[in-house]
Amino acid sequence: MLNSALLIIHDEHRSLAAVIHGLRYLVRETRERNARPDFRLLWAMIFYLEEFPEKLHHPKENAYLFARLRQRTHEADAVVAELERQHIAGAGHVRDLELALGHYEAGMPDGLERFSATVEKFAEEITKHMALEESTVIPLARKYLTAEDWVEIGAAFSENGDPRFDAEADQDCRDLFSRIVNLAPPPIGVGPARKQ
Repeated sequence: MLNSALLIIHDEHRSLAAVIHGLRYLVRETRERNARPDFRLLWAMIFYLEEFPEKLHHPKENAYLFARLRQRTHEADAVVAELERQHIAGAGHVRDLELALGHYEAGMPDGLERFSATVEKFAEEITKHMALEESTVIPLARKYLTAEDWVEIGAAFSENGDPRFDAEADQDCRDLFSRIVNLAPPPIGVGPARKQ
């Protein structure tokens, strides 16, 4: 169960990274090519960030992975405390994205600049966050957690249903991820090419 639990966590990180990459790409395309923004797609991506990592992934990291690691060792206490603080702050960061996108969609003169800066800040924070988990927490978890711990962690995370991979995924999340892929132009997704 160790490998399946870690595979799920890594896959969920990849899904999150794909959406972040997509947001950055769309902002860059809009800026560099003076492309029309696809607000429907941008809102869908931000909604995904709120629904999947904030409501499913991060709470299970706190309740299962981090909690079990704290039970097994104090070596991870400082990094787990920092990651939990980042999880708490995450909802506010998603809210910042929503406000910046609303500002942009409302046609405010600094809308693109504000949204672009907010996307970059969010992307940097979440990328550092996932890197800290994968470079520090995962190796410590491999070292200290028991087989029973991994069974429990794997069972909890398998309920998340990463919409990229799981045929039994939570239907709403799977539909949302599919919508993002279908709305997004290549290379993010399979949607129509962007109009210049």
